[in-house]
Amino acid sequence: MKICIVSKIDSKEAVELAKSLGWAFSDAGNEVIYEESIASELGYSGVSFSKIDADYLLVIGGDGSVLRAVRLMKKQIPVLGINQGEVGFLTDVERDNIEWIMKGLPTPLKIEPRMRISVKLNGRDLGSALNEAVIETSRPAKILKFNLFLNGKELDEFRADGLIIGTPTGSTAYAMSAGGPIVDSTLEGILLVPIAPYMLSSRPYLINSNSEIEVKLVSNKPALLVIDGQDQYELGENDSLVITKSSEPALFVDIGRSFFEKVEQKLRS
Repeated sequence: MKICIVSKIDSKEAVELAKSLGWAFSDAGNEVIYEESIASELGYSGVSFSKIDADYLLVIGGDGSVLRAVRLMKKQIPVLGINQGEVGFLTDVERDNIEWIMKGLPTPLKIEPRMRISVKLNGRDLGSALNEAVIETSRPAKILKFNLFLNGKELDEFRADGLIIGTPTGSTAYAMSAGGPIVDSTLEGILLVPIAPYMLSSRPYLINSNSEIEVKLVSNKPALLVIDGQDQYELGENDSLVITKSSEPALFVDIGRSFFEKVEQKLRS
């Protein structure tokens, strides 16, 4: 197998783990390469996200590290995350189970696709999101006004502090904190969750994944679009955001932990 290792570099523990796992996989007869930022920390030559060519991507960090890796990859590679962060909902291997991964991955590996959403702003392609695209006010205490369209027909008009357009994978992230439902990550659908809506009647929607959703910002108050917590863009009055199902899902190595096992462990403990 050819394995690419990605790691956050602001943690000595994560950097050391990246080095030891690389040695372990090499000793087991695998080809190991490193993403360029962690490679630089270790004194190795590395490869950029846009040029990664491997069978699996080993990500050492938290959910942010996984989201960043998935967003930056040009071609999706099956991801296995090792939790070196806080919650780690996207990282299936915990610190106390490192020995399992050190012994080598069992084969054949089962791969779980995760739906992503494609985001376009005024016709400009901003790439895909695994968790969510969030529109939020950039000035505290200033409310925004939205028009929602579903397949070209008006769906709703409301005022709120912001709007989360999320995936089932993202349903346990910001969308849940804003009052959205927890959705099994193996399902496909698009979540629309208003943030602090002005009217009690403004409730979350779960939309068929084959739909096209357009969000128009009606108010003239400044706002920001944030994609997976990684990239942000300024929004203004009459800007149009079009959301569709991405043609390329994210891919995750399935180590046998069910979605609801993770919910119980991560969100109820």
